[in-house]
Amino acid sequence: MNVRTTAYCVHERGGGGRRNAVGEYLSGRIVRSAASDWSRFPLGTRFKIVETAEEYVIDDYGTALVGTNTIDLYKPSRLEMKRWGVRHVDIDILQWGSEEQSIKVLKPRAKHTTPRRMLIALASKKKSSQLADREL
Repeated sequence: MNVRTTAYCVHERGGGGRRNAVGEYLSGRIVRSAASDWSRFPLGTRFKIVETAEEYVIDDYGTALVGTNTIDLYKPSRLEMKRWGVRHVDIDILQWGSEEQSIKVLKPRAKHTTPRRMLIALASKKKSSQLADREL
């Protein structure tokens, strides 16, 4: 799968700080943190970038990612973030995350635009898959 990637760091203006959407510290270690639209890449999705063999897990989201297939990769420094820039890369999905877990984290935040938009997209995906199941 080929996806557009960007990069972020804790020092970026408007960033959420040192913690991800589930309250844990962002990881730049063995399995690194990444952000996405959870209706496209759900919370907990693990993937590897083919070119670099770096492994990431989706544990965050961002306002600019909703409605896109872009994955934002956490980088520990502003320099690494700038070096990454914007790249289209091939990724291997190692394990798909959980839409149910995504909904569980997002529901209490539904008054905010970004989580609400992801919840609506997740609900419509669920509805269309239920309709498809009925037709079978």
